[in-house]
Amino acid sequence: MEKLVCDRELDIRGDVCPFTFVKSKLVLEQMQVGEVLRVIVDYKPSAENVPKSMKEEGQEVIAVNQIDDNLWEIIVRKRR
Repeated sequence: MEKLVCDRELDIRGDVCPFTFVKSKLVLEQMQVGEVLRVIVDYKPSAENVPKSMKEEGQEVIAVNQIDDNLWEIIVRKRR
């Protein structure tokens, strides 16, 4: 399997909903279509809500991975 290269990374540990989605969306808006954003969160509801909201916005959620206790990465490809 080919290793996915992320174009940007956003570490928003310590933030909670809805700020995690808002900050993720603002960074994604600065990116080009097709680029990949890796978002790091430490708030479990954000690991569920950010991907859901990204899909509703028409973005491609590639993966949501738990990478440590109370730490998740959300990988999103900009589609529009």
